[in-house]
Amino acid sequence: MKRKSIILLVVFAMAFFGCQNKAESQTPKAVKEAFQAKYPGENDPDWEIDSNGNYESHFKIKGVKYRADFAPSGNWIETETSIDKKDLPKPIREAIKKNYGSESITEIEKVDSASKGEFYDVEFKKKGKNMDVEYRASGEEL
Repeated sequence: MKRKSIILLVVFAMAFFGCQNKAESQTPKAVKEAFQAKYPGENDPDWEIDSNGNYESHFKIKGVKYRADFAPSGNWIETETSIDKKDLPKPIREAIKKNYGSESITEIEKVDSASKGEFYDVEFKKKGKNMDVEYRASGEEL
């Protein structure tokens, strides 16, 4: 039984790390160049291909984790980072309290988007399902 567990663990690790290397090797030059232009000096992102066929880079700046998405053409789509509720602008915290006070927050991300600008994505758990609400710093819902 122990031998089967070890073999299963080795196979899983090979599959997991093999997929990551595949995304890295498949990342187009235009995407890597766009990443370097947007984040100069960040030389070690981890790359994944998302369900839309876009390239996701995972990296850290001063210990903070970020995820930046790029189209296969190299066009930057957006960059996200997780934040704590206490780091939300006060108007957003007030809007959440007023409109969703009893809902449980599962995740908060600060997003810089090429199409929407800067906003905050707050994910609530409501009746067993997740619901995302996007806010401007002013507390306005998008």
